[in-house]
Amino acid sequence: MDELPIGRRVAYWRGRRKMSQQVFADRLGKSKSWVDKVERGVRRLDKFSVLYEIADILQVDVQLLMGKDPERRTDALNCIDQIEVQEIRAALERYDSMSAYFDAVPCPPPLEDMRKAVNHAWLTYQYGRYGMLTRALPKLLRDAQAADAAYGGAQAAEAAHLLGQVYQIASSVLRKLGECELAWLAADRSMAVAQRADDPLLAGIATTRVCNALVAMGRARPALELNVQIANRLAPGGSNEVSPARLSVYGMLLLQGAMAASRIGDSASVDDLINCAQEAANLLGGDHNHYWTSFGPTNVQLHRAAAAVELGDGGRAVEVHQLIAEPSFNALLPERRAHHLLDIARGYAQLGDVANAGEMLLLGDRLAPSEIRCRPIAHEVMSDVLRRTRGAPPSPVAELAEHMGVGV
Repeated sequence: MDELPIGRRVAYWRGRRKMSQQVFADRLGKSKSWVDKVERGVRRLDKFSVLYEIADILQVDVQLLMGKDPERRTDALNCIDQIEVQEIRAALERYDSMSAYFDAVPCPPPLEDMRKAVNHAWLTYQYGRYGMLTRALPKLLRDAQAADAAYGGAQAAEAAHLLGQVYQIASSVLRKLGECELAWLAADRSMAVAQRADDPLLAGIATTRVCNALVAMGRARPALELNVQIANRLAPGGSNEVSPARLSVYGMLLLQGAMAASRIGDSASVDDLINCAQEAANLLGGDHNHYWTSFGPTNVQLHRAAAAVELGDGGRAVEVHQLIAEPSFNALLPERRAHHLLDIARGYAQLGDVANAGEMLLLGDRLAPSEIRCRPIAHEVMSDVLRRTRGAPPSPVAELAEHMGVGV
């Protein structure tokens, strides 16, 4: 990448951010022809002010655009930067199990320490502290891979189980932050490891991570089919026990299937899958966090609202939101609540109610700033709010937009 002309680097990052030349030109205040000439190297980028503006729009370090090693960001966003991305990529590209086939892995971390580290990473994710998590992930991945390669006998399954969880954590946070290809790689690794852990439920929840990455990459139909296929195999009843953990994993497979169906406009499948998940949640009898799913009746309602937004029915999403019991909602961990508020902000924006859309973003930011300030979809909603607000936006919204680096 650092050997490419700067125009090619701009084109690369524009493509990674899923922007057309026209959208990029509009945000930059330039013509599409100007962008095309820059990317082809016909026009030079010789003004630092323009470079910084381009870097801001593409959400990359300006040093990266210039072909230099990026400096670590120290701004208030506390989001992932390209150093973390490259370190996580390097950790995902390790093959300790193959190395261990030829040579023993020295000094693997104790499994008790790994258990504590993995639990802490899950909680860091569910509290929406993505910057902290991405800085810890490279070492956690290396430690989990080393443990999986080193331990045998009765400890082998537990080491594989822990590594599978770490891959899932990595996939989840990378998808949130727009690194879809890496999210898919981590999720795919989690499925492979889950088979060695001999835990069908771990494999089931790993399936949802793969499918989420597929949806983020525009592959919603295979994601729908895979979620439903594995949900049917894990369904409680018959030869499968009816345990809280199985109900939770089964329910999440159905909910993620519903989200995939909403992306392709299949409202009938959305209703069927969410209603089946509701039955599982009713059997579960409350909101729980088995296999870190946060599954239960409240999460079903959150997904019902989210699916309505994806189907373009903001009014339905707001109706569902208003029916959710406040105590149940407040009992959820911050990531789930902030994610839902972002969905409802999108719903209000679909209705043209930018005042309430902005208010939802503010509420989400108070709960889990990274969920609002670091996610590309939140930036799109804020841009929409600013563009459609008559006159100056309320000062709290304007301040949040400034923190996010979003302008009209």
